[in-house]
Amino acid sequence: MIEVNNSSASYVEEKESSVQGKIISDLFYHITNNMKIGKKIKSGELRKKIGHVEPEWKVPEGYNMTHIDLKNFSMKFLLPNKNPNMKKVILQLHGGGYVSTIRNAYYSCAVWYSQAAHGCGVLTPDYRVAPEHPYPAALEDAVTCYEWLLKKGYCPEQIIVGGDSAGGGLAMALIMYLRDHDMPLPCGIVAMSPWTDLTASGESYEKNFTTDLLFGNTKESMIYINDYWGEHDRTDPYLSPIFGDFTNFPPMLIQVGSPEMLLSDSVTVAHKATEQGCNVHLSIYEDMFHIFQLSGMLLPESKKAWKEVEKFIKQL
Repeated sequence: MIEVNNSSASYVEEKESSVQGKIISDLFYHITNNMKIGKKIKSGELRKKIGHVEPEWKVPEGYNMTHIDLKNFSMKFLLPNKNPNMKKVILQLHGGGYVSTIRNAYYSCAVWYSQAAHGCGVLTPDYRVAPEHPYPAALEDAVTCYEWLLKKGYCPEQIIVGGDSAGGGLAMALIMYLRDHDMPLPCGIVAMSPWTDLTASGESYEKNFTTDLLFGNTKESMIYINDYWGEHDRTDPYLSPIFGDFTNFPPMLIQVGSPEMLLSDSVTVAHKATEQGCNVHLSIYEDMFHIFQLSGMLLPESKKAWKEVEKFIKQL
């Protein structure tokens, strides 16, 4: 491991992946290659590939989950049954390229977020997605979720916004929107493999084209062809936060895998935000696939990533 620190940022790179990590990465490659879920996603094809229906997610012992219906979308609030930590709350914005609705994996993710924050509540919206609801629907719904938490009595200093992939980029876009509209900001951001550059202009889009297990080896993946932005300018920071201003941003934890095409989305944002005064911790995990953190406790790397989230939240 290499770690370089300065007054406002830290950088960590795992130099070698675990045996389990390599095996799971190979298995993940074969699954995604056979399903081709990274290809031909226009008009909701991704949802057709992975299916609409999942078994009902079972709330684990010790937790309860409340379903909340709003005007445009629904969300679920997870909270421990006993001695919940009311000092913090997490708004989790799921990934899926702005075209995939919520999956059960994110409810499991909510449990891991809660555990990392020693039993806090986690709000997980099933926000609107393309092609039915293009930009700015997802951003509008994220703002609605944040306002809902404020109305429930949470202070901005108690709120942490977490997101993976598109959800990670959406988390940053949300902060930019709140700041630009003179609204109070949350206390921190957890971004896992965030998609921050919808123009696909970073060097890793070429350098990692053959190594990315989900988006690589094709120009038909969702990072190139997507219904979410429509005719809108993809350099708009509310779409691609990488082109935005990170002044006055809360502290950020950014995690990404070294073979990802979205690697430069994380690295560039981390460097830019640091230069603009944001406290950023960037961790690059060797050989890890896109959103490997959803492996939960199955991999040493994902276990370490969640421990890193726990440490970050504790520091907040």
